[in-house]
Amino acid sequence: MAAPLAPRRGAGAAGRRWLVLLPPLLLVLLLVRPAGALVEGLYCGTRDCYEVLGVSRTAGKAEIARAYRQLARRYHPDRYRPEPGDEGPGLTPQSAEEAFLLVATAYETLKDEETRKDYDYMLDHPEEYYSHYYHYYSRRLAPKVDVRVVLLVSVCAISVFQFFSWWNSYDKAISYLATVPKYRIQAMEIAKQQGLLGKAKEKGRNKKSKEEIRDKEESIIKNIIKSKIDIKGGYQKPQICDLLLFQILLAPFHLCSYIVWYCRWIYNFNIKGKEYGEEERLYIIRKSMKMSKSQFDSLEDHQKETFLKRELWIKENYEVYKQEQEEELKKKLANDPRWKRYRRWMKNEGPGRLTFVDD
Repeated sequence: MAAPLAPRRGAGAAGRRWLVLLPPLLLVLLLVRPAGALVEGLYCGTRDCYEVLGVSRTAGKAEIARAYRQLARRYHPDRYRPEPGDEGPGLTPQSAEEAFLLVATAYETLKDEETRKDYDYMLDHPEEYYSHYYHYYSRRLAPKVDVRVVLLVSVCAISVFQFFSWWNSYDKAISYLATVPKYRIQAMEIAKQQGLLGKAKEKGRNKKSKEEIRDKEESIIKNIIKSKIDIKGGYQKPQICDLLLFQILLAPFHLCSYIVWYCRWIYNFNIKGKEYGEEERLYIIRKSMKMSKSQFDSLEDHQKETFLKRELWIKENYEVYKQEQEEELKKKLANDPRWKRYRRWMKNEGPGRLTFVDD
């Protein structure tokens, strides 16, 4: 009884193997299924673009353009006059509009070298069905304008806007400093020592009106402030190298400089154990305070000296300093009448109650 059962077990195992192999085989057959060279929806559809224009595959651009002009004049909807037995391009009779669109499609396909190369490849390799769809729609959906040109124009526009915006901020800062008595008096003293204010008040034929003299003096004071005061931070004098365009161009240089600086930092302070210099200490303090370079540079010199005296580059000292600043801020808020009023309002009424109190 054991011998007859052995073939059945072998047949069952073979059947199971076929069931396992069947899905991959079906998938392979689906992917490599043959397709016709002329596909509906691609290029001229089921019509051969060469036959539509009446040219051979070896025809040059001039011959293709000449054939297109002749057929376009013949089948243009505004010029076409039906004749007995008239047929569209090829063997299938068509209306004038359909024939004109087909001729235009054939010309657009064959006039471009890259598109014509893709079309010839489709005629020679009809089995690569999905590849033809990819090449066709990738060219149709590709942007008409070079993306690099768009990016370059955008970066230049942003850089120009940055430059004029920074100059406007810088002029506002100079105008404000010219109204501060401390800087205005110093600038006027320097102008008197250099004899600039006397030139503004000329006599005789060159005598100017009071408004002109005032404008001239104001311009002299502002120029002195520009030359004597180094404004830092967001209102500093704009530099061309800070613009976005130049920052992008100099990005490789900055990256290499940062790598070299970082390697030196590791070698000098982590490996050799050197002591930090003033520049390195200020850098660590700025990183601990989470401030940008422009923000840190805008601080007064005496503030930076205080940071160095308290040795804030040491983590423990900075934590103590940070806690002191938080406590000081709490005391200021506690003594601020507006903050007291706000806390009283939150306690008694809260934000959910509608009131008509202006403050």
